[in-house]
Amino acid sequence: MLNTLLRIDVTTVGFLAGLAVLSVLVVVALRLLRFPRPGVVVVVLALLVVNTGALANSYYDYYRDLGYVLGDAPGDEVALDELMARTAAPDQGEIAPFPIPARASRFDAREALVWVPPAWFARPRPQLPVVLLLHGTPGSPQDWIDGGRAADTANAFAAAHGGRAPILVLPDVNGSLAADSECVDGPAGKVETYLTEDLVPAVQQTFRTLDPGPAWAVAGLSEGGSCAIMLALRHPTVFGTFGDYAGLAGPRSGDTNATGSTVADLFDGSRAAFEEHEPAAVLAIRRFPGLGGWFEAGSADEQPLVAARRLAPAARAAGIDVCERVIPDGGHDFDLFSTAFADSLPWIAGRTGAFPPGPCPGG
Repeated sequence: MLNTLLRIDVTTVGFLAGLAVLSVLVVVALRLLRFPRPGVVVVVLALLVVNTGALANSYYDYYRDLGYVLGDAPGDEVALDELMARTAAPDQGEIAPFPIPARASRFDAREALVWVPPAWFARPRPQLPVVLLLHGTPGSPQDWIDGGRAADTANAFAAAHGGRAPILVLPDVNGSLAADSECVDGPAGKVETYLTEDLVPAVQQTFRTLDPGPAWAVAGLSEGGSCAIMLALRHPTVFGTFGDYAGLAGPRSGDTNATGSTVADLFDGSRAAFEEHEPAAVLAIRRFPGLGGWFEAGSADEQPLVAARRLAPAARAAGIDVCERVIPDGGHDFDLFSTAFADSLPWIAGRTGAFPPGPCPGG
């Protein structure tokens, strides 16, 4: 019974209507019972917050059911030292917090998360590929577990491959909820250095992964999608594949593809530095044989859709193995982001050389 309740979909019109009706009934009952007026006001305000939050959640599709809302989602965290000490393979993968020493960047990052598949617990540890999943802004690494359902997707993949799957690393790219680094070395900190010089050796040494290069991929949602293609183009010896899920055309300080004040805000006024990080500019002057890229956006998400339609052919012309998918009526929300990761994981995993090739739409 409890498990059934935890699986109730909290994004449906029926749930929202039921919550609203229940809220009205609670207020009416309190008035009939002559509950003190200050108490009624407090309850009304609390119900208003709950209903507003439920409506916003339905729009962005962040928490899909009560299990996620109440913290009973699949893949609850375990301590890193406990994870490292285990030898018995669990039924599903495990998530652990993963502090990354910022020795080169000095970036004040929030704690990263890591997901390892059941097969990783064998002794000796198998060497597995790695996929970085980058969040957006506002956001945090936890977004990929909750709204992005990354652990669910990875668990399903592992179940179909004998417990094996890429290790997922979910780093912080902004330093705080509202910051917007665009993954460059800029005012928010040396984030590009953190992701490529601090994170990579920390992950490789801790989890005994395959070497960076073809066996490593970087993917992201929204800001994280723009970051993913930029990082792969600038560091093709680290990342062999990228996944751009509803990202803009490149690093942007605003919410559109227009550069606006980006050069001043992120690159201290240096147009040259901006061009070095701008995917279209890089693709126009360099070739990337061996690199792969997945673009996915919603047809109702204008700016990321325009970016994908510009960057995908440019990437293909630069020698990149490109896959494209447009979700009909898809918006800029976690329904799109979670779908995009689930769509692309088999192909991304296949490109690492550790798994069979996956399907590539538009390839």
